[in-house]
Amino acid sequence: MLPLSRRTFLAQAAGLPLLSSMPHLVYADLKIGDHTLTTVSDGNLVLPGSFIFEPMPKEELAPILTEFDLSADRLTPECNLALCRDGTNTVLFDVGSGPDFMPTAGVILDGLEAIDLTPDDITHVVFTHAHPDHIWGLLDDFDEPLFLNATYMMGRAEWDYWWNPNTVDDIGEARMAFAVGAKRRMEVIEDEVILFDDGQEILPGIAAMSTPGHTPGHMAFEVRHGSSAALIVGDAIGNHHVAFRKPGWESGSDQDPATAVATRKVLFDRLTAEDLTMVGFHLPGGGIGRAEAAGDGYQFVGI
Repeated sequence: MLPLSRRTFLAQAAGLPLLSSMPHLVYADLKIGDHTLTTVSDGNLVLPGSFIFEPMPKEELAPILTEFDLSADRLTPECNLALCRDGTNTVLFDVGSGPDFMPTAGVILDGLEAIDLTPDDITHVVFTHAHPDHIWGLLDDFDEPLFLNATYMMGRAEWDYWWNPNTVDDIGEARMAFAVGAKRRMEVIEDEVILFDDGQEILPGIAAMSTPGHTPGHMAFEVRHGSSAALIVGDAIGNHHVAFRKPGWESGSDQDPATAVATRKVLFDRLTAEDLTMVGFHLPGGGIGRAEAAGDGYQFVGI
């Protein structure tokens, strides 16, 4: 697989304009009882297609690329941060890329401003995982914490993985910068972070769900009020094309592809059986929608 250092990412992004012309910064609210879910854009990534497509069968992949008008060489997935408000807590799931990852991402401040919020209004920051587009936004342009009033929360397995000094050596050259960058930001919140485990209700109406594979400790979250619920899936379902059409295919974007396949199956089974709304970090149109059965796979239906 093509080594995806920060330099590679930026080289891929260089040909695209910045997001001053992006049509949406904030997407429609979704009500779950007392909770209001909103997705706030952090811009988009620019990735070499091989980052996802490398292990996939090329002949079977080709019609999917055609169906979704995708290039095999370059992808530009959205980055959608889920914001959950219940009148007491203002919870941000992940913090985006910040200023140091890609010039096409890191625009969360514009989205918050569009709904009359500032970083100081965020009461809790909850991480799905610690990849750059999810945690590097913890620091501002001056390497100072951006969310000064927030309580930080991360799954214990995810924290332990990135905190382990062996990870930077074991993760491989392609993701070495990911490990270094995650550790640097985690050191800022080391003394105050709250760690949680699978199945734990981390805040009223919000429960953690272990979804490993994309990273070893990746977490999804169920937001529930009575019979009404939604799943914030992070990158466990990482796109609206091959992840849905061929959920059994391994993706180059997952650190443990086989485990990620098993996780996707569990998520899709539940999403369709319970007709749950989902919020996906890299899904289109703000990332809020449903999974519907389609052939031997699924399709994403935005709402």
